[in-house]
Amino acid sequence: MRATLERRIDQGRGVEPADVVIRNGRFLDIATGALVESDIAITGDTITGTFGSYEGREIIDAGGRIIVPGFIDTHTHVESSLLTPEHFDECILPYGVTTVICDPHEIANVIGAEGIRYFLDSAETLVMDLRVNLSSCVPATHLETAGARLDAADLLALADHPKVIGLAEFMNFPGVLHKDPVCMEKLAAFAGGHIDGHAPLLRGRDLNGYLAAGIRTDHECTSADEAREKLSKGMNILIREGSVSKDLHALAPMLTERSAPFCAFCTDDRNPLDVAEEGHLDFLIRTAISLGVPVLAAYCAASWSAARIFGLMDRGMIAPGWRADLVLLDGPLETCRVADVIAGGRAVTPERFAARRTIRPVGRRSMKARTVKVADMAVPARNGETPVIGVVPGRIITDRLSLNLPQNNGEAQVDPAQDVVKVVVVERHGRSHNGEGIGRGFVKGFGMKRGAIASSVGHDSHNICVVGADDTDMALAANRLGEIEGGFVVAEGGRILAELPLPVAGLMSLEGKDAVREQLVVLRRAAKSLGVTLAEPFLQVAFLPLPVIPHLKISDKGLVDVDRFELIGEGP
Repeated sequence: MRATLERRIDQGRGVEPADVVIRNGRFLDIATGALVESDIAITGDTITGTFGSYEGREIIDAGGRIIVPGFIDTHTHVESSLLTPEHFDECILPYGVTTVICDPHEIANVIGAEGIRYFLDSAETLVMDLRVNLSSCVPATHLETAGARLDAADLLALADHPKVIGLAEFMNFPGVLHKDPVCMEKLAAFAGGHIDGHAPLLRGRDLNGYLAAGIRTDHECTSADEAREKLSKGMNILIREGSVSKDLHALAPMLTERSAPFCAFCTDDRNPLDVAEEGHLDFLIRTAISLGVPVLAAYCAASWSAARIFGLMDRGMIAPGWRADLVLLDGPLETCRVADVIAGGRAVTPERFAARRTIRPVGRRSMKARTVKVADMAVPARNGETPVIGVVPGRIITDRLSLNLPQNNGEAQVDPAQDVVKVVVVERHGRSHNGEGIGRGFVKGFGMKRGAIASSVGHDSHNICVVGADDTDMALAANRLGEIEGGFVVAEGGRILAELPLPVAGLMSLEGKDAVREQLVVLRRAAKSLGVTLAEPFLQVAFLPLPVIPHLKISDKGLVDVDRFELIGEGP
């Protein structure tokens, strides 16, 4: 290390040529907001010179471009990109995202600690810097059946890994408030370190109690008023804009130069099709600016603030001694059009991706659901109104509706006139017996008129979730998932219209971003042919079984009243 430090000092002073010099550009000074005309000298993976001219062994001509610090996605689930970490690296890094902080709780809820170790092993091979927060809620709640269980001791065994930051989003906020022993054990184990939050609509004294447990971030704010209360109580706000959850427009008014040090951006869940059509954090930055967010505040949230919040004290600024993660932009700051990316002091090129060591995927043959029958899709009729999950486009919060539905032979029926179809969750980890493991209900808001769509991506326990207007197609789609090792399926008229296999734990494809994107296009087209009106129906399906997000959800155990944190019985 001493030799490295001496090289940095000498190259920063200009005593010897720098390893790399970026010339003919202007960089954004995060401290002042100024655009500075200067060379940028780099030694290894570290910036060693600014505000001057330097000689270098390698010269990169910026071509008059603006240079900004590399972007940091502060909360995401790589699995929700439908890509393995290797392919995620290739998909996201060219958009300027040089650091990603992930929570691998999707794969952890399927195969446990083996899934987290797979991510940690992969992180050591990638071009981007992938950091891991250890999954705090496996299983997320007692209201669903997961494939694994991780206790505090299991997490502590991984805590010393150099890629680990701390404890991931603590979704079971009712468990925190009611001092559930398992929750308390995990919070105590990571006390004094970083603990991510997850507290949708939590306000007032309950919020105080949650924060008193040492939790420091939240990515579930859906209104500026909620975000301001959490900010004023010391919580860092991660402004989310993913494929389903889109909170940026609502939260933009609270992101100012004054609040920016306490705010950052995240995607949570974003698939390759949306990345190709819109971008990644570059999309969030230019959208925020278009909504009136000050330019400096947007870039600060995307880099410096994100790094500070998560204790990454070596990045987020273009200055000597800081990590050389840089983004070269075509055009003005307002448009945030990424031209080139430098990660760890080296240009991001196809050759760097090709040189990585490959980590063998885990979680194959994880689909252990029993074969379902058409009769399994039947929902017993209720006396009076039926509880119905109300989908809100652009949000994972759902409404709890009560509707009169048609009945036939003691069974409740779909009602296209009210935009109501069935939703059924089938336990897929092989842990249910004697006819258990199937939750049944209704959902409003898909626009579906016929057929069915099914997914093995079902947050957070990732059981099979199928939404449909026809029982036969629902059973067909659910069973097809077992045959392809998980994924997405669209069925109509007794045949499969489209599918995307996700054989890695039933969550991720073995193929790259381009192949997955093309298959998603076909799937969306097939879903629309059923009448589906949602822009991203498959991830919307995936969030219906998430019983830690208000207000009404469904699991393999039945409908879940999230506000009361209890199951709702079937039948009269």
